[in-house]
Amino acid sequence: MDIIRIFDALNDFRNIEKAMKATIKEGGHAQGCISYTTSPVHTAEKFVIDAKRLQDMGVNSICIKDMAGLLLPMQAYDLVKALKSTLSVPIELHTHYTSGVGSMTYLKAIEAGCDIVDCAISPLALGTSQPPTEPLVATLAGTQYDTGLSLDKLSDIAAYFTTIREKWLENGLLDPKMLGVDVNALRYQVPGGMLSNLVSQLKQAGKIDLLNAVLEEVPRVRKDFGYPPLVTPSSQIVGTQAVMNIVTGERYKMIPKESKGIVKGEYGLPPAPISEDIYIKILGDEKPITGRPADFIEPEMEKNRKEAAEYLEQDEDVLTWAMFPQVAEKFFQWRRAQKHKIDTTVGSFEDGIQPV
Repeated sequence: MDIIRIFDALNDFRNIEKAMKATIKEGGHAQGCISYTTSPVHTAEKFVIDAKRLQDMGVNSICIKDMAGLLLPMQAYDLVKALKSTLSVPIELHTHYTSGVGSMTYLKAIEAGCDIVDCAISPLALGTSQPPTEPLVATLAGTQYDTGLSLDKLSDIAAYFTTIREKWLENGLLDPKMLGVDVNALRYQVPGGMLSNLVSQLKQAGKIDLLNAVLEEVPRVRKDFGYPPLVTPSSQIVGTQAVMNIVTGERYKMIPKESKGIVKGEYGLPPAPISEDIYIKILGDEKPITGRPADFIEPEMEKNRKEAAEYLEQDEDVLTWAMFPQVAEKFFQWRRAQKHKIDTTVGSFEDGIQPV
């Protein structure tokens, strides 16, 4: 993996400076991202300033990360034009087809000088995925933007993944609801993954009939939290808070620690100032963080190394444990069982009794 796409949900680039320097130091292609969104404070001028900061940090390319499919064709043209007139590094555009405008957005961005766009092979495209590859290749063929890709070979690839798509639809791994166009993405700025989480949370609470009310609450919570772009993790934080506000019937009656964290500044500086009323409601007497959040975290590498000691086979295992501790432990146990041909469903590893 040579190209490392590095982004911060709040576009607080203090949070990605270390990762950027590490990627560049090790000879990787460091791609800095602008998390795209719309709000009273997110203008083309602001995005250009953000992109210039990324270029000054030494990135090799810049990606406009439109995770909710909010970037409309004409705005894409203007934004890419503005970026190309200011920057010297390549510009890439990443969008989702959730709102139905993805292919049109790509075409206008390409006309404005966008260097790279992210697509998916057609059977796995559209909906909450990316715009399809083949139609764009056909559209650009014979023009100054000709990709040089073979439609015949792409057709063979599509045929292969069509069978996989059908299997995933049949076993439920792929939800047909996520394959269509939802104009509410433009109204509520809810990315596909966030929408899935909202639906899941409401189903578990037996309150799926409140989905529309929750979607209407999302922009209000987002405003309260300083207009964060709705991308991981801010999308889940805003979405969960919106669900709680509606399900409980009272705004901020229940406040998860993640909501408290984003208001306090543990995730970085929000794009817009947060009102004093929200600070008091969420934090009480606590003061928000004004510095770089990571400066308040103690070094944890050696702690993670000790916790994962019995499973470690390579240096990367420590990082896996640090990022995904619960998932990592299950994986490491499975890997050990495969290596030693152990049946983990019976016996006791602690007592040294494991049938093979």
